[in-house]
Amino acid sequence: MKIVAVTGYKPMELSIFKPDDERIKFIRAAIRKRLIEFIEEGLEWVIISGQMGVELWTAEVVLELQEIYDIKIGVIPPFENQENRWPEQMQQQYQEISIAADFYQPLYKGDYKGSFQFKAKNMWLVDKSDGCLILIHDEYPGSNRFFYEEAQQTAKDYPIHTITPADLEDVVEELRMEDPGYWD
Repeated sequence: MKIVAVTGYKPMELSIFKPDDERIKFIRAAIRKRLIEFIEEGLEWVIISGQMGVELWTAEVVLELQEIYDIKIGVIPPFENQENRWPEQMQQQYQEISIAADFYQPLYKGDYKGSFQFKAKNMWLVDKSDGCLILIHDEYPGSNRFFYEEAQQTAKDYPIHTITPADLEDVVEELRMEDPGYWD
């Protein structure tokens, strides 16, 4: 895989309402772990639509990984100004990532016009990537289900990698075991 599309839940779908919620650290660690595996196998680009939550956390992880690896981040929102109705802190995070991205280009000019833009975004991400990484729980797919279904239906031989609740539990345990006090 040279290009991977990454998506997942929005913060509110995970009941995360504060930017310093400890669970974000675990989600970012799980994303980092998987991306490093992909990078070591030849990954060159991570592409996202820039939605709040998992996608913006992924962009932050990629920007950190750029200090060590030759990896690029592309942000392709479905339309311009997608962040206008978001909380101010998330708008700022989005704008910083848009500026820092190696590539940034909205699919549609202008503001939101209809749900077709989200469907087109999902189709574009699947079409332009060699596989995807998605944070998803099969029983509670949330808004992820639209991308997940597109990936399953559109692309034959399209690798769909997931981060599940069990994967997150493993990361939590790994991080706890890294704490020297854990073994006391």
